[in-house]
Amino acid sequence: MSTVASLRTQGISAREACDALGVSSATYYRRQQPQSARVARPRPSPPRALPAAEREHVLEVLHSERFVDSSPAQVSATLLDDDQIYLCSPRTMYRILDEAQEVKERRNQCRRPIYQKPELVATGPNQVWTWDLTKLRGPAKWTYYYLYVVLDLFSRLVVAWMLAHRESGELAKDLFSQAYDQQGISPGQLTVHNDRGSAPTAKTLYQLHADLGVDRSVSRPYVSNDNPYSEAQFKTFKYAPGYPDRFGSYPDGLIWCRAFFPWYNGEHRHSGLTSLTPAAVHEGRGEAILAQRHETMLAAYVAHPERFPNGLPRRPTLPEAVWINPPEDRSQVELHLANARKVSLRGVEASGGENAAGSRIAEGAERSELVLDAAAFSPHSGLLSPPSTVEDLH
Repeated sequence: MSTVASLRTQGISAREACDALGVSSATYYRRQQPQSARVARPRPSPPRALPAAEREHVLEVLHSERFVDSSPAQVSATLLDDDQIYLCSPRTMYRILDEAQEVKERRNQCRRPIYQKPELVATGPNQVWTWDLTKLRGPAKWTYYYLYVVLDLFSRLVVAWMLAHRESGELAKDLFSQAYDQQGISPGQLTVHNDRGSAPTAKTLYQLHADLGVDRSVSRPYVSNDNPYSEAQFKTFKYAPGYPDRFGSYPDGLIWCRAFFPWYNGEHRHSGLTSLTPAAVHEGRGEAILAQRHETMLAAYVAHPERFPNGLPRRPTLPEAVWINPPEDRSQVELHLANARKVSLRGVEASGGENAAGSRIAEGAERSELVLDAAAFSPHSGLLSPPSTVEDLH
């Protein structure tokens, strides 16, 4: 507004100055008027309001031993029936109690503890695994088969799965024992994240993790977003074409799983992995595949540039890190990334620079008879696991 005032001293009208500066002339004139201090006026008391003496009497009645544990509605009804006295309406009693700051929730309330939000990051395979269970409906009502699925956070590879008749920590322990063996997990390399179900929090499984130097992470209670990748994988599983409403028997469910997981690992183009398969990312072939795609796109651009209105095709890149609940503080993000890179280097050094997958698998080693053939997902994988057999897990 000072600029408008200075222009007016040069003979320019207020309207012209305001139009030139893009300011409303009404705003300019309003700002020129002196501002009167606003005084807050007290709210007038309605004529039906109780006098101060009567309000004190109502409060004394409410505080009396007779009505100390009664609500205003009960007090009003009791006075009308037993004493034939009407003091005021129950709503007025509430107003009087509120002025005395005596209105609050009188019942015991459930105050849940504040759980720490898990913050996990993976910058490479075999740094963070997430796992969960889901039920597959059986042939009759209330019959289910339990599917255990262990997922690598960075590559989305299903590193192990098992179909069983029950939810058990012992079965989960056997599953993870074989998964650690196949992937060559070294102490301090891996963090396993799960929810708070009975099997994921079983003492036997925690003891296995402690013995192998595997860190544990759990979701907050009733927060499914703390384990989003396992939940999303289950949706892909149950929304696959041909997924039945019910499985006729345990072998039927097993046949379905043995067909689905090799497809998911070796053929499914994952949208979160720039349309690469989990197997390609887990084995480190992702950059080579993306480079080949880019060359193909460049050749297509040279042949028909008019079909690319946005110009030269850009080379897609893999995400550098995959997060579960990334922190809002940028410094904490950098700290998590630095720790994840250190863990990745330790895992490479422990495996002797070889492909960590299968580095601890002894040839001809006997295995417990669990469904763990998801490792043989692709002929290119280099994970040469012996043929898996199936035990009827009751």
